[in-house]
Amino acid sequence: MKGTARWQYRIGGSSKPILRRRSVMSLTVLVNATPNRGVSLFLRLIRRPERLKEAAVSPALHSVNINRRSFAMTSITSVELNYLVFRYLQESGFIHSAFALGYEAGINKCSIDGNLVPPGALVTVVQKGLQYLEMEANLSNNDTDLDEDFSFLQPLDLITKDVHELRQIIKDKRKSLVKDKEKDKDLDKELESERGRVREKERRESEVERGRAREKERLEREKERVEREKERLEREKERLEREKERLEREKEHEKDRDKIEKDKEREKLHENFTDRDMVMDQDEKVHANQGENGVFGGPEPMDISTTSTSQSCEISSSDVTILQGHTSEVCACAWNPTGSLLASGSGDSTARIWPIADGSNRSGGQSGSLNVLVLKHVKGRTNEKSKDVTTLDWNGDGTLLATGSYDGQARIWSTNGELRSTLSKHKGPIFSLKWNKKGDYLLTGSCDKTAIVWDVKAEEWKQQFEFHSGPTLDVDWRNNISFATSSTDNMIYVCKIGETRPIKTFAGHQGEVNCVKWDPTGSLLASCSDDITAKIWSMKQDKYVYDLREHSKEIYTIRWSPTGPGTNNPNQQLVLASASFDSTVKLWDVELGKLICSLNGHREPVYSVAFSPNGEYLASGSLDKSMHIWSLKEGKIVKTYTGNGGIFEVCWNKEGDKIAACFANNTVCVLDFRM
Repeated sequence: MKGTARWQYRIGGSSKPILRRRSVMSLTVLVNATPNRGVSLFLRLIRRPERLKEAAVSPALHSVNINRRSFAMTSITSVELNYLVFRYLQESGFIHSAFALGYEAGINKCSIDGNLVPPGALVTVVQKGLQYLEMEANLSNNDTDLDEDFSFLQPLDLITKDVHELRQIIKDKRKSLVKDKEKDKDLDKELESERGRVREKERRESEVERGRAREKERLEREKERVEREKERLEREKERLEREKERLEREKEHEKDRDKIEKDKEREKLHENFTDRDMVMDQDEKVHANQGENGVFGGPEPMDISTTSTSQSCEISSSDVTILQGHTSEVCACAWNPTGSLLASGSGDSTARIWPIADGSNRSGGQSGSLNVLVLKHVKGRTNEKSKDVTTLDWNGDGTLLATGSYDGQARIWSTNGELRSTLSKHKGPIFSLKWNKKGDYLLTGSCDKTAIVWDVKAEEWKQQFEFHSGPTLDVDWRNNISFATSSTDNMIYVCKIGETRPIKTFAGHQGEVNCVKWDPTGSLLASCSDDITAKIWSMKQDKYVYDLREHSKEIYTIRWSPTGPGTNNPNQQLVLASASFDSTVKLWDVELGKLICSLNGHREPVYSVAFSPNGEYLASGSLDKSMHIWSLKEGKIVKTYTGNGGIFEVCWNKEGDKIAACFANNTVCVLDFRM
């Protein structure tokens, strides 16, 4: 039978182990023996009392401080031994042998209670005797602890040999083990050396190819670097030219004279507002425009309040085309920059491309006859809500339309409605996307707190920017390789392709930054926030240049006028427009950081504003279902249209003769505009 025993030995009554296996206070010894052989070994042990005596006085045990009161030699009587042998014969099936032994030894007359003797008692005693002998043999003269594994001995050796012979056997086995280990180590070293030679050979064989590939890659990177450096030098040249012009202007005009001229210009604008019966309440709403802006004096801002609009300003129904087909609110719209196509994105999981006829639409009405292209963002029966189209943008040459949706994917479509590619890496809804001017990169900002630049030609992501601690709300390109991002974490980062950290960090807002926009030259960045402020930043400094504080509620969006340096209207003043939940649109002088005027024609939050291409008009759309078109020269509403739902976005076509507005009632309206 096979038995396994686990032993613990204590020295001097303490808990220190006399034997350990790798510092664990236990020892496991496995002894294999047949039943008959177990009895024989036990009897041999009993017949050799000198072994027990020798064990009792072993030098190894003498070296250990053993508490004699806790270590008493146990003896066994012949009656007890006979009973154990009798029980063993019975349990092993030797009935006749058991009967003969019981009869001759008088087992039936002994006083041993058989119920107290467990089965296999004799084998247990023999096994424990063997275990003791093996422990003694493994314990050297000076050992108190044994850290090595036991070298198992044969039961016959344990019975026939004395402790010194057993220890010699163990010593020889350990030496043999050490030699085997050394041989294994030598073999491992030889194998590793051979592997190294093979690897070295392979490395030399492939080094030439890798060198060519690296050289090719280096040349490509160098080419890109040269191109980027060329662009940088061109931008620097433009900046120096603008700086030179600015210094010349400052030299030609003294500061006081410049201030007087600007005051006269604003007084003239004020007179225009008064001549056209605009309600102006300057006495009650004058602000001493000073404080954090660092600006004192100058003309006072005007509040333009339109409580009612004359019927002559209402756009005729014959000049309005209603585009129907969407089955949910229309969130975004954009005109093709080169043609007469209008794109719209909706919560019904589709975008649509509408062909709009050139010229004035004197028939008006609805779009039943238009050959609209439906760009489906969902296939089959799936959760359409997760496919809401949240944003869209045309590339510069008008050949591709990019859409972002609530499922975190950006899609690129051709003008004939063909899906060209699906860009998947974001883990949350896409809130904003923009093409760079060159049209080779697409930038997306997502609820997953990241912004990604996509290589459109390769149909793969080029770089992911993970700087924000909250959802990315808006993105805007500064040039072809750098851009700004804003987030709910109140931060603005200016990033550059190839850089692993922001090249500029703008901190100053105390609420979510809803929108960021670069001016036409890329030198100033405007931002607006839930903290009721808009700010203007410069790459030359970390703090904002101007802090624009005139709104009374959250500012949702901002737009730069297409005027001033770097535009098609360089002789007109650069203006910033801001739209707020306080129902107003405000125009700002960005050179002085002061309010020019407040346009107060809406009754609900204003979600969108857009300048006409010539910079002379401003369209505003509100949740009050109305869109107003303001003349910036005359300072009044020149056209207005009221639909059947809140307006989420307004935009002008490239000619400036049509305005599109998307509504919460699932429609898109196109208005003809001619003055």
